[in-house]
Amino acid sequence: MRVVVKLGSSSVTSTDGSIALDTLRSISSQISTIRDSGNSVVIVSSGAIASGLNTLGIIDKRPSDLSVLQAISAVGQSRLMAAYNQALGEFGLIAGQVLLTPLDFINRQQYLHARQTLEKLLELGVVPVINENDAVADDEIRFGDNDRIAALVANLITADLLVLLTDQIGVYTSDPRVDAAASLLEEIDEISEVIREAAGGPGTERGSGGMASKLQAASIASWSGVDVLIASASRDLVLVEACDRKPGLGTFVNKRQTRLSARKLWIAFANPPVGKVFVDDGAVKAVVKNSKSLLSVGVRSFDGVFLEDDAVEICDLSGRVVARGLVRVSSDDLRSTSPSSVPGNQSHSSILVHRDDLVVLV
Repeated sequence: MRVVVKLGSSSVTSTDGSIALDTLRSISSQISTIRDSGNSVVIVSSGAIASGLNTLGIIDKRPSDLSVLQAISAVGQSRLMAAYNQALGEFGLIAGQVLLTPLDFINRQQYLHARQTLEKLLELGVVPVINENDAVADDEIRFGDNDRIAALVANLITADLLVLLTDQIGVYTSDPRVDAAASLLEEIDEISEVIREAAGGPGTERGSGGMASKLQAASIASWSGVDVLIASASRDLVLVEACDRKPGLGTFVNKRQTRLSARKLWIAFANPPVGKVFVDDGAVKAVVKNSKSLLSVGVRSFDGVFLEDDAVEICDLSGRVVARGLVRVSSDDLRSTSPSSVPGNQSHSSILVHRDDLVVLV
């Protein structure tokens, strides 16, 4: 098996922001056991900013200025890798740092280079430790959390299993922090809107994702043909037992039979939509059933302000999201050519989302 393990800031660091060496040792021990069984493991780790804050003595409030966070990340990243080198080294394992940006998944050449690097590291017996390159990431194009990176990496290396380790046991029917009656969902075939709404927000101030982010990553991975486990990082032997799919570990999200390409995954899940486009039944049929491009003539209304190449959600008239795609027409241009302004005039129709830039989600 190929396993991608993602550790969040709340797992990698203690409450004061110092690196949780005991947790890293436990994870490293389990990785050693997994590898002894012939499996390969890739780590995706948060914690650079949290570690940097601790190192610099910034404890009152996490800064919001991007340049400050980038500098803090540069301080914390080296310390984070030193901790991984130490923990993995205790079990005879070698860590290899890999810093990724969204462009590594968008640009085909960079995508191939990233995959080649990871494949070579695994071939050499190295445990890749991946993080977002926060020190140089542009605020306009960055992941913002490592859950999505982990899911995209799982697709990149054709992983069998993605384990998202967090400070919660798994996904509940409602937010367990506010609802004592919440119960654990041990298996999910499809992540519904009801499940998403019950997920709640970030678990701690040190983390940037929370359970909603885990579910988003699980969606990406499941569309990649990868099974997902969301579980607590503090559970004994969680990684070892995850490979055997032991019941009661947390929440397993089952893979879908349809596997999307990396670019389609980016369009569908990794590129945040900036608007919604509501289309008529004919347009829904053309897009969903007939694999056609979305024409502006099928648009009945839209929300948001978007430019060419921005991501939007494509919804039916009831508001259900049926697809996502990259628009070829800005919202201003769409307003001037939409049916509301030019009723029934087919000559004003243009391609809003080309089928190559569109992902059907139903």
